[in-house]
Amino acid sequence: MPPPASGSTRLSWSTLFLLTFPPLSWAGNAIVGRLAIGAVPPITLNFARWAFAGLLLAPYAWRGVVAHRATLRQNLGVITAMGVLSIASYNALQYLALTTSSPINVTLIGASMPLFLLLVGVVFFRERVAGWHVAGAAFCLVGVSLVLVRGQLSRLVQFDFVPGDLFMLVATIAWSGYTWLLRKNRPAVPLAVFLFAQIVIGVIVSLPFTVWELTVDHQAIHWSGKVVAIMLYVATTPSLLAYFAWDRAVARAGAHLPVFFITLTPVFAALLSTLLLGDWPHWYHAAGLVTIVAGIWLGQRA
Repeated sequence: MPPPASGSTRLSWSTLFLLTFPPLSWAGNAIVGRLAIGAVPPITLNFARWAFAGLLLAPYAWRGVVAHRATLRQNLGVITAMGVLSIASYNALQYLALTTSSPINVTLIGASMPLFLLLVGVVFFRERVAGWHVAGAAFCLVGVSLVLVRGQLSRLVQFDFVPGDLFMLVATIAWSGYTWLLRKNRPAVPLAVFLFAQIVIGVIVSLPFTVWELTVDHQAIHWSGKVVAIMLYVATTPSLLAYFAWDRAVARAGAHLPVFFITLTPVFAALLSTLLLGDWPHWYHAAGLVTIVAGIWLGQRA
């Protein structure tokens, strides 16, 4: 795995693309997740997304799975943890968040990831962080706090948050843990094999929750051309393509810098929300975004 890029190293165009494509894809995923409300239950959407993605990936990964089965068995614990944190947890929680929160809010809250990345790194991986990382994370936290309280500080005192916002906070912590595992404990197997193994774990873990949602909670899929298009998009672009780009971005740039680039997701989400949903940003979105961008600038200096 290539060493992480240092602050004095210029980013190549290919690395810049790898860092930018995932946030653009995930912003689109937030929009699509909002459009799916009432047509596809959130946990079921996540299960169908990854089950379909796994089927698409299987022909390219299966021979590698057989060839690297010994390595996969040796790293089963790590792969299971990564599959649960990313495939089963982060994505399902994001779709749940979108049922009561907006795409702009959800993606802006996801921008608090630098803070949780630092905390997870220090607590679980004994990682030493630079002062610029702390400053950047602090700026991102201030920006996200503005979004959480929707510009009303009294809501912070009263802990008056939208449930979807809290779901997204938990999802962000899960993804921070996934990113550190990806950087520190990634098994030495080809990318397609690695992603396929995570998908299998995530789909298995998601299955009982999907069954509960469709049977006990009596939610249903209302099939239409729109639903088919949603399924095709979420199973390809924000899943397979974005994950491949994210894996390569972390390998090239380290664990810190890619997460700061993820905070660009709200920019794309705001643009797409305005164009596709007519959901115009408010002043606190703009204030939060400016603060988050300042955090990106500070974080990448390290």
